[in-house]
Amino acid sequence: MPDSTEKKTPEDTIATPNAEPLGPEAAAAPLDPSAPEPAASLQVQLDEAQAKVKAWEEEYLRARAEMENLRKRSAQEVLNAGKFAIEGFAEALLPVADSLEMALTLEHQTPDGLKGGVELNLTQLQQAFQKGRLTPIHPVGEKFDPNRHQAVSMVDGNAQNPPVPSNHVVQVMQKGYMVAERVLRPAIVVVAQ
Repeated sequence: MPDSTEKKTPEDTIATPNAEPLGPEAAAAPLDPSAPEPAASLQVQLDEAQAKVKAWEEEYLRARAEMENLRKRSAQEVLNAGKFAIEGFAEALLPVADSLEMALTLEHQTPDGLKGGVELNLTQLQQAFQKGRLTPIHPVGEKFDPNRHQAVSMVDGNAQNPPVPSNHVVQVMQKGYMVAERVLRPAIVVVAQ
């Protein structure tokens, strides 16, 4: 066991903790010439890592450009949908306009001919409304609904033939209309007291 008062040489102070001293075999073994130099190996690893980073950066930039293009296409589609949403409905109304214009060009019309033409136009208009998902609100006999009906007057429900229960629609003065499930125009009604 070495004495603690002994002086240490510089070689003793350089040794790392827990390092095993090199034996005579290790000192005598020559370095493996086929092993790559540490600096060259590190350079290869660095080059590979930089190539991966560059590939990932290019992939990121492509994905970002694709997302930007997708955003622009979506915005344009929304804009076009707003502009041309009425196109189908307007197309369904064209036959009605054509029939009305043709009726105005006829010089000698009979009352029956006029009535038949108006009925034809009404049928065409109802078909156009159906294509546009426009449905009438005609609530005679239904319970009054302030979300779909607008009351203009109240009458005695018992005086009606047949009697109408209180707070129910007696008469429709003007039909209401809905687009899909949203009220476009409420029905104007007379309600029983």
